Amino acid sequence: MIELGKQYVTRDGREVRIYAVDGGGQFPVHGAIREGQEWVACTWLHDGVAGLHCNALVEVKPRIQREFWVNVYPDRLQTHYTEKSKADFCAVPHRIACVKLVIDCEEGEGL
Repeated sequence: MIELGKQYVTRDGREVRIYAVDGGGQFPVHGAIREGQEWVACTWLHDGVAGLHCNALVEVKPRIQREFWVNVYPDRLQTHYTEKSKADFCAVPHRIACVKLVIDCEEGEGL
């Protein structure tokens, strides 16, 4: 079900604007697809299906990014820290590295 306020692109990656989801009739979703420098009007079924497969809508989910620091030892990894200074403070002898990990994923992928 297509919703106002969510971000969508076409199946082939073009930018989309949604103006209404209650237009009535067979194609109640009204909006436009960016074609180069112009916006071209388009309508969709309530689930985002369009007359052309490439114009079908795909939701763009927000991205989540997290940064962690992990102390690395010859035989193990130590718990992650949100700041390098905390990882340094908690380090014990024989640390071989303090590694920065950046996790970048779509919302709902397990974070």
